[in-house]
Amino acid sequence: MSEEYLKQSSQLGNLERPQVAILDFGSQYSHLIARRVREMNVYCELYSCLVTRSILEEHKITGIILSGGPSSVYEEGSPHVEKGVWEMIKEKGIPVLGICYGMQELAFVFGGRVAPGQEREYGKTTMKTTGSCKIFEGLDSEEIMWMSHGDKLHEVPEGFTKCGSTDNAEFVAIQNLEKKMWGLQFHPEVTHSPKGSIVLKNFVIGVCSSPADWKMKDYAEEFIESVRKQVGDGHVIGAVSGGVDSTVAAVLMNRAIGDRFHAVLVDNGCLRLNESTKVLKRLREDCGINLRCVNASELFLGKLAGVTEPEKKRKIIGGTFIDIFQEEANKIIESSGACDFLLQGTLYPDVIESISYKGPSATIKTHHNVGGLPASMKLKLIEPLRELFKDEVRELGVALGIDEPSVWRHPFPGPGLAIRVLGEVTPDRVKILQEADDILIQELWKFNVYRDIAQAFAVLLPVKSVGVMGDGRTYENVCSIRCVTTTDFMTAEFYRMPYELMESISNRIINEVRGINRVCYDISSKPPATVEWE
Repeated sequence: MSEEYLKQSSQLGNLERPQVAILDFGSQYSHLIARRVREMNVYCELYSCLVTRSILEEHKITGIILSGGPSSVYEEGSPHVEKGVWEMIKEKGIPVLGICYGMQELAFVFGGRVAPGQEREYGKTTMKTTGSCKIFEGLDSEEIMWMSHGDKLHEVPEGFTKCGSTDNAEFVAIQNLEKKMWGLQFHPEVTHSPKGSIVLKNFVIGVCSSPADWKMKDYAEEFIESVRKQVGDGHVIGAVSGGVDSTVAAVLMNRAIGDRFHAVLVDNGCLRLNESTKVLKRLREDCGINLRCVNASELFLGKLAGVTEPEKKRKIIGGTFIDIFQEEANKIIESSGACDFLLQGTLYPDVIESISYKGPSATIKTHHNVGGLPASMKLKLIEPLRELFKDEVRELGVALGIDEPSVWRHPFPGPGLAIRVLGEVTPDRVKILQEADDILIQELWKFNVYRDIAQAFAVLLPVKSVGVMGDGRTYENVCSIRCVTTTDFMTAEFYRMPYELMESISNRIINEVRGINRVCYDISSKPPATVEWE
């Protein structure tokens, strides 16, 4: 991973803003550490564990957290913090918290002994606290914590003392007050550690004195001022979909430069019911955004005719979108005289994916174009949401005064209903699904449960079933309802829908949507199933 790449990935926003730096060793929980810190209204950024001193010194670091990871610190080729970073920590007296592999890294660097344990330790374990420990203030003498390790600390480094143990491991928490360093074998960032958030807060705010001033209203004002300086008298173009990310990004850009931001909505014929009309009203009329809509429904649906394979559907829609957007962008550039910037709705999880440690042979995923926009579009990126998690984007939307239904909209896939109409996509089948999906969303809002669900949608199956309506026999389509709850979409549980609501949705769809005579409810969790069906 090159120095230049790490440097580009680290420069998210205001270099003067104090932050906690999280060094990622490849743990599946690293992004959770960042979320827990942000929940304290403390700003933090996640870096690869290979980050250099020169990059970190560009920022005001109040504390450093070393994440967990799948490697063993004593094995050849395992990742380690750069020597220059340790020198910087010593010179500046920066507090350090090591979690799981991070604690073992502390022990490895400062002379402790890490080796495999006789027994692995996974899941909830009772930790017994020992003596006084600043980051354990507010904890009882015994607490449930979540473990996930095979290696363990056998000898404490010189200058460190034990402050926690379990029946399986003598040293699950260590500290060195002089160096301001703490190590935890357990994972305080996961919800399975009930008081883990207290431990993190004691470190981030109690030890590091990190300012709890990360507020979305301030962030909006900061971005608007910054983009005005960056763009000057120039113009910006960007694709919008009506989802919360593109809506918030578009409103921010409009507040910054007004009509010099040119938004483009491409109607691919697979949007929700009356979606383009609603988006035009919400963004153009209500928010004052300079928005043009391209109705390319016939073009998209024509290219999808006869196609049933999901990945082929995605490629057709993605490629056609790129062609149309580039054509519209060229028109805007010709009419405005010049357009040097492209608005992109990259979120912080995308950035984390790019900069997380994955080992020397891993391919790093980049996020420098939207859906594969061609390199011939020589535009500079503006990414106002690049520092934010999804919940922070919603909070920002509220701070900007965007209406509640827009802020809390569920995610919608780029290919749209094309991957929710299983099998061949035809105008008639899209229309059937649009109507069923619209009824589902109406009922969720009516029963006041929409915000309890992370994602909800209807799927039109490629099968028909026999039914009876009135005095006649029917042979029509089957619709499945999918509602899930999740915090990060890495895993998801099906929503336990009340029977009364389930009945109301089913009755309305069967009675009001011509072409459907049976409604099913998907009770699959992720894994093994995915959220989307295709």
